[in-house]
Amino acid sequence: MLDIEGVAMTPADRDLLREPAVGGVILFTRNYESPGQIADLVSEIRALRSPPLIVAVDHEGGRVQRFRDGFSPIPAMRHLGIEYDHEPESATLLARQVGWLIASELRAAGIDLCFAPCVDLDWGVSEVIGDRAFHRKPGAVADLAAAFCRGLRSAGMAAVAKHFPGHGAVVADSHTDLPVDRRDYSDVLDDMRPYETLISNSHIAGVMLAHVIYREMDEMPAGFSRFWIDRELRGRLGFGGAVLCDDLSMKATEGYGSMRRRAKLALGAGCDMILVCNDRRGAEQVVQALSDYSNPLSLVRMARLHGRATLASKLEGDLDNIVLKALRKEPERRYETVRDLANDLRRHLERRPAFLALARRMRAPTAQQPRASQHAAAQPGPPPAEPAGCRRSAVRRSAVRIPAPPAARRPAVWRGPLHDRTA
Repeated sequence: MLDIEGVAMTPADRDLLREPAVGGVILFTRNYESPGQIADLVSEIRALRSPPLIVAVDHEGGRVQRFRDGFSPIPAMRHLGIEYDHEPESATLLARQVGWLIASELRAAGIDLCFAPCVDLDWGVSEVIGDRAFHRKPGAVADLAAAFCRGLRSAGMAAVAKHFPGHGAVVADSHTDLPVDRRDYSDVLDDMRPYETLISNSHIAGVMLAHVIYREMDEMPAGFSRFWIDRELRGRLGFGGAVLCDDLSMKATEGYGSMRRRAKLALGAGCDMILVCNDRRGAEQVVQALSDYSNPLSLVRMARLHGRATLASKLEGDLDNIVLKALRKEPERRYETVRDLANDLRRHLERRPAFLALARRMRAPTAQQPRASQHAAAQPGPPPAEPAGCRRSAVRRSAVRIPAPPAARRPAVWRGPLHDRTA
């Protein structure tokens, strides 16, 4: 999956996207001007190939929302976690409504996929996760993420959970450094608990891997690790969907050789799709290196990530009328139609006392607050602190204990055939 340069495709973009090794396009803020422009751009991308390329975007809300002017402002998911502490049922309904709103607007523009939800636990130490996480407790994250996924699906969009097995317990940002999580396997099990719920209930069609080393289990980052993909995600959790490797242009992967070699490490470890963003030369190298690559099973898994054309016919509670209104529209609903529906949903939400309370919390001054978790502040003591720049995990024990299988509590370091880090 590659990116393009601007608000319209160049001849070089078209030539690259026609290469058989390319399976999708990820869009960024630089690709967006207006709702009409982005819909036209997506239509042009989809017309390049048959079957069409998957078109995706990071649009999870809060700090990570690529399209803003003309799209509904989505709060950071931590606000839903705060609401969950007060009224769990109301928070899960809001999570579903937010998922529906995100997906309905993106699907109206023809976009297949939003890389969401982020199900990392909010340990209060991660520079890059922060308020993107729903909550610190695995059970709360599982409940809210499941509701969010149902909302996405009701608007015709599959869910991709990230960043497996968990990015919330390390300080370093994998965009700029290689984080190392030194916790034991029994501690990391807490981070994987939301995935267990989402997978067992078939809520997600994809999982994105973290560029984090979990040194007690494997010496390779999760995106290059057969331990995490084959043994844990495919084996223990039984996940049969698409596995995506996060952007290979992140600084966390630089120590593993050329872009060509990183791509082969990820695919060899079991990833179905890799992302190469903001590095056109590296993208061209990867496309050339994978010109003869083929994995039919990966193609089947990725096909499930394409967006559906219509909304589902059922949505819980008072939203039934809104969904029925959508179903009465023409099959090819353009952006303006869904904008009307989004406004209906917003008016519906604004009449709910729980939403008004949430809105008041969202309007409270937050600019001066540190990124540390508000949930962590409610604990008996502050979370452990680390020196600036330290990569060591600040979390040694989790709030909720999950017993590990006796034979797998302290596994030996996984030593597969991919440990050679030379270029």
